[in-house]
Amino acid sequence: MKSPLLLSATAALLALAACNSKPATPDVLDSNPDPMATELANRAPVELPPAIKADKTFRCKDNSLLYVTLFQGDKQAFVKTTPTGAINRLTAAKAGDPLTAEGGWKLTGTASNITVTQPGKPSQTCKS
Repeated sequence: MKSPLLLSATAALLALAACNSKPATPDVLDSNPDPMATELANRAPVELPPAIKADKTFRCKDNSLLYVTLFQGDKQAFVKTTPTGAINRLTAAKAGDPLTAEGGWKLTGTASNITVTQPGKPSQTCKS
């Protein structure tokens, strides 16, 4: 006849044998390493594009319209002469400098009043 004490001792030993004495850290196996991991770790920080500060239509002294999108940071603006026309991207090296583009574009001012020089035209003021 088996003793109940022997059965309970055997059950306790089996329960303890199922426990793992190793810490609960997972084993990570990298069977497919990233070939660009080094390049990505050493890359330069990415600068996000600026947010739109204002999107305005300006009436100029010569009664023409300009469609201007000003961006946060005051280093970039998009200027169009018609609502669906080509976008002229004007930029500045630092905030506060006049925004310029190839061909003779130059823009200064705020979201309510600007002074603009277009290719082949004299400088003029515009109001939104």
